[in-house]
Amino acid sequence: MTDLSEHLQGILDTLPTKPGCYIMKNSGGQIIYVGKAINLRNRVRSYFHASAEQDAKTRQLVRNIVDIEWIVVGSELEALILEMNLIKKHRPRYNIRLKDDKRYPYIKIHWGDPYPKVTVTRQMVQDGSRYYGPYTSAWAVHQTLDVLRRIFPYLTCDRVITGKDPRACLYYDIKLCSAPCIGAVDQQGYRQMMADLGAFLEGKSDEIAQRLRCEMDLAAEELRFEQAAVRRDQLQAIDRIVERQKVLSNDQVDSDVIAMARNNGEACVQIFFIRSGKLIGREYFILEGTEDEADSEVVAEFIKQFYAQAANVPAQLLLPNEIEEARIIQEWLRSRRSGEKVEVSVPREGQPQELVQMATENAVETLRALRAQWDADTNRQSEALAELQAALQLSGPPNRIECYDISNTQGTYAVGSMVVFEQGTPAKKHYRRFNIQSVSGPDDFASMEEVLTRRFRRWQAAQEAEGVGEKPDLSFAMLPDLLMVDGGKGQLSRAVAVLERFNLLGRVPVVGLAKQQEELFLPGQSQSLLLPRNSQGLYLIQRVRDEAHRFAITAHRSRRTREGLASRLDKIPGIGPGRRQLLLKRFGSIERILEATEEELTALPGITPEIALALKTQLE
Repeated sequence: MTDLSEHLQGILDTLPTKPGCYIMKNSGGQIIYVGKAINLRNRVRSYFHASAEQDAKTRQLVRNIVDIEWIVVGSELEALILEMNLIKKHRPRYNIRLKDDKRYPYIKIHWGDPYPKVTVTRQMVQDGSRYYGPYTSAWAVHQTLDVLRRIFPYLTCDRVITGKDPRACLYYDIKLCSAPCIGAVDQQGYRQMMADLGAFLEGKSDEIAQRLRCEMDLAAEELRFEQAAVRRDQLQAIDRIVERQKVLSNDQVDSDVIAMARNNGEACVQIFFIRSGKLIGREYFILEGTEDEADSEVVAEFIKQFYAQAANVPAQLLLPNEIEEARIIQEWLRSRRSGEKVEVSVPREGQPQELVQMATENAVETLRALRAQWDADTNRQSEALAELQAALQLSGPPNRIECYDISNTQGTYAVGSMVVFEQGTPAKKHYRRFNIQSVSGPDDFASMEEVLTRRFRRWQAAQEAEGVGEKPDLSFAMLPDLLMVDGGKGQLSRAVAVLERFNLLGRVPVVGLAKQQEELFLPGQSQSLLLPRNSQGLYLIQRVRDEAHRFAITAHRSRRTREGLASRLDKIPGIGPGRRQLLLKRFGSIERILEATEEELTALPGITPEIALALKTQLE
């Protein structure tokens, strides 16, 4: 064995020979590795045998171990489950880990409710709901639900459903809700629709289509033509989606096909979800800590970590290579399927092997594209931040940049925008808009002062919230490394005044960006700063400024359209607040109302033919 401290030697001498997990810590007490073993004594001691065959990662791990804890369990399966839980909780540096696994979204059907709704969540809880996922892209989840809602128009409101409401909401009119609130569908029919939605997410489209076709035919025979038309539209929408799903296998066994690509320490796992022979979806996942690990080990760790949080486990997993723990992993997956058999295999020929090869090719292409994107973005962003740090003489790179802009039309409907860039890229979840409240007339300077004052008041509130243990608004809780205002010396002077008021001048660097020459103005300097025309620093400044300008204009147009349309509608006899709100939600603009037919207008509750005529006449 290598030279060990007395403390470590004592631990190695007293290790039990039973199955369990071991937890390795560094000098700071941080957990740096978690492992499992059938025989704890033999496995842990093997790390400290001097061997030239140890890879660089293991040698580095051993050099950093100063303490080891262990937990004895009753079986190898218990050790596997405990190891997965510890890795997920502590995310040790030297373990293979799913990147950003805490952020993966799921689709959730709230079956515990009498009329289940559908939401997107990032956490599965045992509340009687059914989950689908995880997915790697929240955007893709919402796109999926946008399509499914047109086929299965589920509830999205918070009404208490009695079936006796006098009227439904706008979503019923545009066929995005089945309106159980007015009794348009009863509870049994609504729950059947939600069961169909869940089955569709599981790839069981054939049986749904067959039942809907029978219901359509029956409704037509009974002269219930409106219900028959609803079923016809559902069938057509399902057919359009199913046409895009590739038929990959004649085998009706539900399978997940797993493959991997590796390059320069990165590992990308591609997974195909095949249900009833059709490819219903695919996702890719990036793994960290894979350096010097064998392919089989990376695949095994992916399976354990992915299916520990997956909403369901299929009957078959097709892998690119054998894994050492296949038997115990199969046993664990079977427990996740409530005792149903799970086959983990490596196909050697035929269609299954072709599926693994197809997934491998996709993984290679995905990793290549990601690698190119990472390299380009990281290099450009790092270069831009370094250039700004040097040019503005900052103490560090401006990893968080905030930029503010004002948009108005002759002083009306004024809106201020706040955009945030982190590490040189937009952090849109932190964007905020401010409707100007205290300024009348076209005074961009005063408007900027109001916006910044409100921003830093929110920062103060966030500090106070943290002080009493409350959760702060993260968009305002952090101070920027660089504050930009769109404008020259006038706007800069207002920003400086606000920072002084909050005792932040000197703590928060601030610049003004003039549009004409792309000049940067700094506090206390009479001469402007011009960055090189082809510098990454200037490109970043321009991107931030343009994004603040775009966001401000978008917010201003939205406010102007809504408030302008609202004021014109108020002048029309018969249009009160309720009807005005319905028109705004349904049409959104004067042009859309003018284009609407009388039938479209009178379809809204309270809009009579006489009111529709008054709308057309007075708005024209």
